[in-house]
Amino acid sequence: MNTKILETLEYSKIQQALLGSIMTAAGATLVHELTPATDIDAVQQALDETADGATILRLRGGIPIPRLDDLGPALKRVQIGAVLNGQELALVSRVLTTVGAVDAFLTDLKDNVDLRQVYELQAQLTSLPTLEKRLKVAIDEDGRLTDEASPKLYGLRQQMRQLEGDIRKRMENYTHGSGAKYLSDPIVTIRDDRYVIPVKAEYRNQFGGVVHDQSASGQTLFIEPQAVVELNNRLREAQINENTEIARILAELSNEIAPYVHELRANTDLLGHFDFINAKAKYAASLKANEPEVSADNIVQLNEARHPLLDPQKVVPNTITLGEDYQAIVVTGPNTGGKTITLKTLGLLQLMGQSGLFLPTAAESSIGIFNEIFADIGDEQSIEQSLSTFSSHMKNIVEILANIDDRSLVLFDELGAGTDPQEGAALAIAILDQVGALGAYVVASTHYPELKLYGYNTPKTINASMEFDVSTLQPTYRLLIGVPGRSNAFDISLRLGLSADVIERAKLLINDDSHDLNNMITDLENQRKAAETEYLDLRQQVEAATKLHDDLATAYNEFFEEREKQMAKARKQANELVSSAETKADKIIKDLRQMQLNQQGNVKENQLIDAKANLKQLHQQESPLKQNRVLRREKAKQTLKVGDTVQVASYGQTGVLLEQLDEGHWQVQMGIIKMKVATSDLQKVNPEPAAKPKRRVATVSGATSGPSTTLDLRGVRYDDAMAQLDSYIDAALLAGYPQVTIIHGLGTGAIRNGVTQYLKRNRQVKKFGFAPQNSGGSGATIVQFK
Repeated sequence: MNTKILETLEYSKIQQALLGSIMTAAGATLVHELTPATDIDAVQQALDETADGATILRLRGGIPIPRLDDLGPALKRVQIGAVLNGQELALVSRVLTTVGAVDAFLTDLKDNVDLRQVYELQAQLTSLPTLEKRLKVAIDEDGRLTDEASPKLYGLRQQMRQLEGDIRKRMENYTHGSGAKYLSDPIVTIRDDRYVIPVKAEYRNQFGGVVHDQSASGQTLFIEPQAVVELNNRLREAQINENTEIARILAELSNEIAPYVHELRANTDLLGHFDFINAKAKYAASLKANEPEVSADNIVQLNEARHPLLDPQKVVPNTITLGEDYQAIVVTGPNTGGKTITLKTLGLLQLMGQSGLFLPTAAESSIGIFNEIFADIGDEQSIEQSLSTFSSHMKNIVEILANIDDRSLVLFDELGAGTDPQEGAALAIAILDQVGALGAYVVASTHYPELKLYGYNTPKTINASMEFDVSTLQPTYRLLIGVPGRSNAFDISLRLGLSADVIERAKLLINDDSHDLNNMITDLENQRKAAETEYLDLRQQVEAATKLHDDLATAYNEFFEEREKQMAKARKQANELVSSAETKADKIIKDLRQMQLNQQGNVKENQLIDAKANLKQLHQQESPLKQNRVLRREKAKQTLKVGDTVQVASYGQTGVLLEQLDEGHWQVQMGIIKMKVATSDLQKVNPEPAAKPKRRVATVSGATSGPSTTLDLRGVRYDDAMAQLDSYIDAALLAGYPQVTIIHGLGTGAIRNGVTQYLKRNRQVKKFGFAPQNSGGSGATIVQFK
């Protein structure tokens, strides 16, 4: 991609915005080197990485990358056998620590979140635990060697501390004793790495010893008393030995790093890459940007596009389409109407998309892949080269025409301007014809009315305009594709007070073609506004009709359900009445049969059978749907039996049926608990297929009956904390949680140790460990259950 387009469209300001979120030197290098790619796979991969960063930013606040300086110079020095200083070794230690933290962070994330590219980058990280541990023990964060760097260093520093204590104790005899009156100030200070006291000049012989310095006035001498000279000598000797040991340790650590220069450089680059992904995600969030699709057919569809460098509260979004039905757009409209900004928005968003950045557009936008983007925008007048505006523009256009092909996008601002209007219009048309012949994509703004006809008559070319509100004499900055702009000079002049007679005479001076063109444009605008008004009205009607339909459907369902309930209730009542009557009838028939047997009456058997059948016909079917075979099968599926998986409504948990205790109760196994549950509280559910087990992730909100996934023990007494922990673990196991977090804080470490000992003893605990640094660190413990 040519560098001139990057300057013209202010691409560097996008890079500056990204740098604001960069934490590492390697990440800053990637931002500085960022350029639009021309390979579709490379563009998609960069967008995938940004999408991963946006997901991680939304869910976890971003990949945990601390501020890291450039490790490259230190690694180069190691390669040539140089000894690294403490600050350089501390930087190596921070890189290795960050590698471990990022790897742990992404490993934890992998269990719950699907990403496109970041896990592949994670696999390239190289962990060096032995070297990391050695550096952590030997070097603190400021680059100072710790006492544990070597046993000899520890002994020397112990000796130095003891000597310093002895020296200060001796010195206190001078600053607080009878000799204090000879001092300018009762303090102990250091000159030439030796402890001295400030003595008034006239008492220089009072303490003996060595004079190391004097004040500017000469009234104070800094004297090392004779009594501490030997101690100072021994301290100085220990300091020299300490420096020698430090130099030896630094050389040793540098030699230990030397075999891993390649791995350290690769780790540094990967951490910079993660940092770069974070920065792209944060920039996308600040713009409220969305991921564009990448069109292999170079179809550009920027929905509600906004220029990323303008105030989002003031900029007017526009939808820009190019490449499907037309490859050329001719934009007309008044000055300050937004034509130039529209061209820059299209060009800059295309550059950003090909750089793997999200775009400030609505969803479902798409970008093309252009090998080159050219622009002739703005005043190119050059005093140094003695070129006029027109000459400078033409020089730029000649260069553009010499380099474009069918994978190029060209942006012309005020094409043909700066010369005679008739010649300029003809030249503009010829240039657009040449661009079209080469198959390039082009968007050109112009004032010439001849180009409106060109846009109307030329294949794969369409007119567009920037809307202007004549009533307010202000541009609306809305892009209208398919509608050419018309001259508003007469309307504006009339509203500003110019005489109507003057305007009519002016109209007579322009040719009929211009009148016809303006009239055509006016008709198109009127038709567009009428269609837009009709569309809005129809949309309101459709929304109202949809709402009414939904309301009616809801009411119908409620009516149908209520009707079925009432019918079922009525049938049940009728059957109760019939059952009662049937019982009485059975008694009567029994008595009649008894009478017949006793020959006390003459009742025939067939008459008794008919009477019985007629009584049975009084029964009403409680639900006609009971005869439906499909419904019978579904009802059979809901019949409870031992081994079924059920939902216990009152606990919001699933369990397994062990046995039926009675008609109204079952024994249910929920986790490690067996409970007696009412049959009405159970609902049969289909168990998940065993072939593809999925890790259950508990999501708990305030509205559920289960415990939270986090227990906070901060500020709780030890005994109470252990009791709460025991109860909470039981509740979490009952709820079926795979993982919980115990927040115990740092404090004295008593509760943290108690939690650790409890978890070690609990057989249901699979593993546990401290939380990541960005989630509490050693102040919280993450517990995973079996």
